[in-house]
Amino acid sequence: MSNALAIAAVTATLEAILGQVTSDPNLADTQFTAMPPDKARGTITSNQLNLFLYQVLPDAAWRNRDVPRQVKPGETGMSPLALNLHYLMTVFGRENDNSQPFDHHLLGKAMSILYDHALLGPDEIKLALPGSGLEQQVERVRITLQPLSLEDISKLWTGFATQYRLSVGYDVSVVLIDSTQPVRTPLPVLTRGPQDKGPSARGNLIPPFPALDSVQLPNQQVSVRLGETLTLTGHDLDGTNLGVVFNHPLWTLPVEVAPLSGGSSTQVTVQIPNQPAVWPAGFYTLAVAVQRPGETYRRTTNELSFSLAPSITIAPQTAAAGSIAYTVNSSPEVWPGQITSLLLSDQDMPGPALSTQTATLTFTATLAKGDYYVRLRVDGVDSLLVNRAVTPPVFDPTQKVTVT
Repeated sequence: MSNALAIAAVTATLEAILGQVTSDPNLADTQFTAMPPDKARGTITSNQLNLFLYQVLPDAAWRNRDVPRQVKPGETGMSPLALNLHYLMTVFGRENDNSQPFDHHLLGKAMSILYDHALLGPDEIKLALPGSGLEQQVERVRITLQPLSLEDISKLWTGFATQYRLSVGYDVSVVLIDSTQPVRTPLPVLTRGPQDKGPSARGNLIPPFPALDSVQLPNQQVSVRLGETLTLTGHDLDGTNLGVVFNHPLWTLPVEVAPLSGGSSTQVTVQIPNQPAVWPAGFYTLAVAVQRPGETYRRTTNELSFSLAPSITIAPQTAAAGSIAYTVNSSPEVWPGQITSLLLSDQDMPGPALSTQTATLTFTATLAKGDYYVRLRVDGVDSLLVNRAVTPPVFDPTQKVTVT
């Protein structure tokens, strides 16, 4: 496969092919350049052919394909860097004399050569720039005339900040630059399933692996609290060595909790341990690990998320209007780095920055007379204020303070 010299190899090969224009006696003095159009002419006064690479775009057909003969089925490797090169070929007549058709002659001759030479040959590429490896790529490099509209031409030459000269566009594709990342080649499969039974067939679309569908919270609440029970529903959850694996961003390792007895293949219940110092409030993920019948290893289901809400008590319950210092006791404890705020009805009081883990927080609020329902928000999870076990739902009267 080709390397980083591939683009330079294409330009060098095109220049070598276009060198055939000098076989025409009227164009024998033609000079070849590969400079930006605003700098190409310089002091040159003879016929000149300038080939400028003005745009490089990814090739949509190759950008996600494996290279044939290098990546076999079952192996994984980085796709090659597939590029389409867009060139602008500009002609300058002898002495810049437009009254003589040198520029038109030169343009016609160059376009005729490229039309008859639509594919770059491996020997030509290797001779023009050895060491690029472009001549070995599986896809041939093709030269295609690219029509440019008046709008495209106007934008190009405005960007070049120079006067327009007779030009034509070409698309050269595809250039495949090999990735330097190694290919991952797994070992061949010796057996398919236990005792090499091969694939198993089922009479429905449910996969034969343990999976979770939903997490049901107690009392139709939006969050669970310490000591409460989660109900997990799914399929193929029966087996041995069963455990529910919890994870939280503040933990260094996941925590596994044994489920409650009485589970089935479609339902598992688990109680959140009442450990305020270990289980911080916030968002968690969980998965079920189970050893299926006839297997010697544990399978892990997909992960689902849930939120653990703090339970709080607040003091004082009654205070005089003005500046009031409230003390909030939280279970679980609040860890350093967690963002807290005290919500008093529609007022939000940001919490202090913590350097140590604590269960007691202090907030200062200036309040007028009235009753205020209280919530503690920890990392985006609010303490439970609404009792959804009754119909219609009601506010919990214990989560309220009074200002007189």
